[in-house]
Amino acid sequence: MIIPWQNLNPQTLDNIIESFVLREGTDYGLQEKSLQEKVTQVKSQLLDGTVAIFWSELHQTVDIRLVK
Repeated sequence: MIIPWQNLNPQTLDNIIESFVLREGTDYGLQEKSLQEKVTQVKSQLLDGTVAIFWSELHQTVDIRLVK
């Protein structure tokens, strides 16, 4: 299920994004970026619709994935 990021409390949204960018294996290219830069990049992708927040009822998890 897609969770509209606009409906989330700003702090909750920040927490979800920070959790996502801190996961092992998340790749941001050749140059290392700060946490704030990564969060800003993901927020930008949410704004332009490139990615969305997904809730898995089965696994009880939240993820950010590319929208196809």
